[in-house]
Amino acid sequence: MRFGKWVILIVILCVLLISISGLASDNQTAASSGKKIHSEPNSHGTPDGGHGGHENLGEVLPIWSCIPFACMLLSIALFPLAAPEFWHHHFGKVSAFWAVSLAIPFLFAYKGLALYEILHIVLADYVPFIILLWSLYTVSGGILLRGSLRGTPLVNTIMLVIGTVLASWMGTTGAAMLLIRPFLRANSYRKSRTFMVVFFIFLVANIGGSLTPLGDPPLFLGFLHGVSFFWTFKLLPHMVLAAVLLLIIYFFVDLYFYKKETASVSDEKNIENQTSQKREGSTIPSNEGSSLKLEGTFNFILLAGIVGAVLMSGIVDWGEINTLGIHRAVQDWARDGLLILMGILSLVATSAKLREDNEFTWFPIIEVAYLFIGIFVTMIPCLLILKAGTKGELAFLINAVKEPIHYFWVTGALSAFLDNAPTYLTFFNTAIGSFYAGMTEAQAVPLLMTENAIYLKAISAGAVFFGACSYIGNAPNFMVRSIAEEAGTPMPSFFGYILKYSLVFLIPVFILVTLVFFF
Repeated sequence: MRFGKWVILIVILCVLLISISGLASDNQTAASSGKKIHSEPNSHGTPDGGHGGHENLGEVLPIWSCIPFACMLLSIALFPLAAPEFWHHHFGKVSAFWAVSLAIPFLFAYKGLALYEILHIVLADYVPFIILLWSLYTVSGGILLRGSLRGTPLVNTIMLVIGTVLASWMGTTGAAMLLIRPFLRANSYRKSRTFMVVFFIFLVANIGGSLTPLGDPPLFLGFLHGVSFFWTFKLLPHMVLAAVLLLIIYFFVDLYFYKKETASVSDEKNIENQTSQKREGSTIPSNEGSSLKLEGTFNFILLAGIVGAVLMSGIVDWGEINTLGIHRAVQDWARDGLLILMGILSLVATSAKLREDNEFTWFPIIEVAYLFIGIFVTMIPCLLILKAGTKGELAFLINAVKEPIHYFWVTGALSAFLDNAPTYLTFFNTAIGSFYAGMTEAQAVPLLMTENAIYLKAISAGAVFFGACSYIGNAPNFMVRSIAEEAGTPMPSFFGYILKYSLVFLIPVFILVTLVFFF
């Protein structure tokens, strides 16, 4: 009961703080500075102020408006520990609760402008995000590797290398969804598996996507803003250093547990042999007499179709379409339609028996869909304040970013908990404004790629690498965690992941990357 009372108290405080501070900011802005916050849509369906008034709203939003986002993260972190049964059955309601706790006072304070922002993040960000995840999850779930693939330290390391390489070409989400099930199945006999999945998230779901715009959303956004497709290959030394260090660490950690488990199995076998002859052989599966066989290979064509659809949406320009006042490119809607088509084709072409043998269920994607709608809605004020740059509540942070080391760590730290795409774009624009004020983007970006390439490298590496620091840092992280838990692999809590793994393994690697490339 005490826990429930505290939750209610926090909610009331959230609503009051956002409403009061929002209205106060509105009145103060209009009265003292003469800056008008337009809250009604114009004749084109967007709020007055050209670009939806994003900059104006970000300038007046108080930092308190980020409280529901913090509460959403705390719910993800604490409920599975404090009330696991409740969380398992009601996580969707908790997510909706925090989304509403932001949406109602947000709409009350900023009216049409708030409605625009909510619709924009849902239609332009959340819907494409879930469609991409769903299509990749569905298609990859139709690919089954039969046979005994024994997860030794060497085999596991090779699988991580393959996934890291694939991530830049089929996206971190695509590579993660393709390989996580074979990786888990190969290690199903191992007792200590948690660290394996964590390093899988580090490498395949994040750092591996550094080399092309297809690898990770922020790089794709840079590509849309004029960064050449193969420029990101300049991040190869950074990626190789980080990946090699993590792979070496992984190998020796895996080797330690493998030897420990093998010795334990050997001792148990000797005891059993002395008392009974009923059991034969080791509990560790053997590869002998069991060849590997790949089924559902038709889905690889669909995976290629998904990658092609994503790439197409960044190359062609078919104009825009207005949906509920939100302007989206026609090619983006076409991409989403193609992704849905690929998923449906996979469901039709792949037998139910194969998916059953692959232990495919819909729970992981449902969990991600429910939780991330709450995350996306509650982080609206955080993103708007960040986009406001030096005119928002985070001006002190933006103004402090001057050197490559600052760009790397500040972009990275924010990307670990916020959407890394707008974070990337914020500091991308900050760098352009610092070095090429007055130039158009078309003029400035080629110069940024050449004259001040180290700053763009710092922004790009920070946005991609630090996505591995938390479960919500990048799209596939939470999916991999959910799939692993459903397969019986215990995973650390939200804070456990950060404290036991990110701070211990990732941060020292990033410090070394900083010393080598950005110091």
